[in-house]
Amino acid sequence: MATRSSQLTHFDAGGQAHMVDVGDKPNTRRVAVAGGRIDMQPETLALIASGTAGKGDVLGIARIAGIQAAKKTSDLIPLCHPLALTRVAMEFELDSQGSAVRCNATVETVGPTGVEMEALTAVQVALLTIYDMCKAVDRNMVVQNVRVMEKHGGKSGTFHAAKPGPTP
Repeated sequence: MATRSSQLTHFDAGGQAHMVDVGDKPNTRRVAVAGGRIDMQPETLALIASGTAGKGDVLGIARIAGIQAAKKTSDLIPLCHPLALTRVAMEFELDSQGSAVRCNATVETVGPTGVEMEALTAVQVALLTIYDMCKAVDRNMVVQNVRVMEKHGGKSGTFHAAKPGPTP
């Protein structure tokens, strides 16, 4: 059976937290896509869709917030490496049937470590920005299902998430 330190790479042999040494890993192209959603009242979704929310262009601001968050991930997550990102793309989809906004972030770099944390952070902050901009009219919004959808590159290769189950 593997020890805790071999299963969780952010712990050394003595069980102490540390930043993983990626100095000997080759630079490769790495891509991660994360996604999530924020559920809201239909009236709130209509405000976002019409562009008449009191604080302005909700999705435009959320897009910039997500990009900025991806770039600042290592400032927020203690053991993340600072990375030179080569691309951050934010996509939003209004889901009128589910009364939600879906968000995907695609993050890319060429380097020795992946960008899953940057993609997850971008989605989470973009969705939190939507909450912040719309909370005056809907405090019952719920951010959910934030996860890595796929990743490419590096030693572990390609990953595609299984389809999510029904949302409770």
